[in-house]
Amino acid sequence: MNKWLYKLSYTRIIALSFVFVILLGSLLLMLPVSSVQGTWTPFIDTLFTSVSATCVTGLAVYDTGFYWSFFGQIVILCMIQIGGLGFMTVISMFSIFLKRKISLTERQILMQSAGNMRLSGMVRLVKRIILGTVIFELTGALLLAIRFIPRYGFWKGIYFSIFHSISAFCNAGFDLLGNSQSFTAFEGDWLLNITIMFLIVIGGIGFLVWGEIHKNTYHFSRYSLHAKIVLLMTIFLIIAGSIGFFLFEYHGNLEGYPIWKKILSSTFMSVTTRTAGFNTMRMDTLSNSSILLSLVLMFIGGSPGSTAGGIKTTTAAVVILALINLSKGKNDVTIFKKRLDNSMIKHAAVIIITYLSGILFAGMAICAVESFTLSSVIFEIVSAAGTVGLSQGITSSLCAFSKLILIVLMYGGRIGGFSLLMVFRESSKEREMPLRRPVEKILIG
Repeated sequence: MNKWLYKLSYTRIIALSFVFVILLGSLLLMLPVSSVQGTWTPFIDTLFTSVSATCVTGLAVYDTGFYWSFFGQIVILCMIQIGGLGFMTVISMFSIFLKRKISLTERQILMQSAGNMRLSGMVRLVKRIILGTVIFELTGALLLAIRFIPRYGFWKGIYFSIFHSISAFCNAGFDLLGNSQSFTAFEGDWLLNITIMFLIVIGGIGFLVWGEIHKNTYHFSRYSLHAKIVLLMTIFLIIAGSIGFFLFEYHGNLEGYPIWKKILSSTFMSVTTRTAGFNTMRMDTLSNSSILLSLVLMFIGGSPGSTAGGIKTTTAAVVILALINLSKGKNDVTIFKKRLDNSMIKHAAVIIITYLSGILFAGMAICAVESFTLSSVIFEIVSAAGTVGLSQGITSSLCAFSKLILIVLMYGGRIGGFSLLMVFRESSKEREMPLRRPVEKILIG
């Protein structure tokens, strides 16, 4: 096993681990025991559902609460949890429980999977991830139970609380409420909205940032540059998105609501649109401005080393800072008295170009075979690429070809655009020749 792992790059091992979980989940969901009707489910639909769950997206061809049986829902929930934490993190968790020594190779894979920048302390980081996940998901479930138990009864309320807490923390967006209504019935519920938002944000800021918040608390100057950028970008996007939805839907979906409910609904949409996929507003009635705002937020997504998707907050921050510095005639990108390596700027640009290229080609391909509006198609594509899960109601009506395109986008969005490119590059053993070609300038811009 270790010899086989040695031959593969760490990026490929992570990518293949997701493929393994996806295929296993697809086969389990095909079984008659997984559906309420007790019939076999087409493979393309189970594959789509499995990818959506493992890649914590939330797009669904069937209503999760009505079509899938309890067994099928548990399979989906397990894939959400594994996909959110990462397959190698789950494997390491069992290794720790069984007191088995984690090899150096496994630690290196964990380092890349968790988005860590150092090899030391990986076992401690895994323990922190597991403990934090249990605490946050259990706390979320207890708070949600206050609303779900009176509404659905004790056992069903407990089950709903656990399912939605895990789904929110992993930024998955799957719900059991039926009729694709998500949390529209709880639009003005402070407890439920704040609980779901808290779980989404905690799951989306990244595992590394958890440790820094615990260690440095309110001493912002002690935080690493990564944590500072993640926290500032997260706060900025939440506030900017909330203001945007508040203004754009003031006379739309929010018409007639008291001011506090408008603020709550706008904030919820700002948080969940970035990668979680829940909604309290009807997505098919959003204004054009709100749709564009949603596309921007879905495209950016959460932060590296988290349960979220998208190009990531740090990528967006690096590109924005590079543009600002370039406009000022500066060669270096500096923030908080630290200079960013130029390779980071190149990587950020590559990630954005990769995502935009995927969205563009997917949009042309799907529009060529479907009769839906361009707006609905692009919304679906960006939602898939950003592993968000929001939809304007066209997912179940897509043909097999369109579903396959979304499957590729969801998979690429979960493992990361840059990582996806790394999977197909030449073997790391084949080094590039130490030769630098002559420089020649061209006109650009």
